[in-house]
Amino acid sequence: MQEREVRICVVGDELAVGVGDARALGWTGRVVARTHFDRPSMVFSLAIPGETTTQLSARWEGETAARFGPEGEVENRLVVALGRHDVASNLSVARSRLNLANILDVADSHRIPAFVVGPPPGRPEDGDRILELSDAFADVASRRRVPYVDTFTPLAAHEQWLADLAQNGSTYPGQAGYGLMAWLVLHTGWHAWLGLPHDEG
Repeated sequence: MQEREVRICVVGDELAVGVGDARALGWTGRVVARTHFDRPSMVFSLAIPGETTTQLSARWEGETAARFGPEGEVENRLVVALGRHDVASNLSVARSRLNLANILDVADSHRIPAFVVGPPPGRPEDGDRILELSDAFADVASRRRVPYVDTFTPLAAHEQWLADLAQNGSTYPGQAGYGLMAWLVLHTGWHAWLGLPHDEG
């Protein structure tokens, strides 16, 4: 019997497609490049700039449905790449929690395994709020036994990350910053989630 093809949809804001990266890879491209699938695979990045979790919750299902294959014939998987726009939009943490919970619950009802990547640091003045948001997202994912990558805590005081933001003159990292995000994803259960051996290289 032929093994099922893997299709992964990555939904999120502009950070999911590597805005600010001169190599145009972002963390997703770097992670996929380091993932050695043992069967046919497709990875789709479905990003909308400036998107909050409320907007993401409203659109992800329709957009992924057009790319996922029939259940039982294709192994469909969802990566939820959470950004920082809930903070900029003054969304309450309770609302942000509910939005992620809804996404994960709907995915689970369709038997689509999910993997969540949290928001990285941005403007220094937003640090406390992004940390609170990341902790809330981690709790939602943990309660559902969904892998969660905390990108905020390891990078908040990371010299290379901060230098990257300063060099770009924005809240977007460059090659080094996206490389750090990719490392965190690859070392926080990514291969196990896909049922693949871990790449130590």
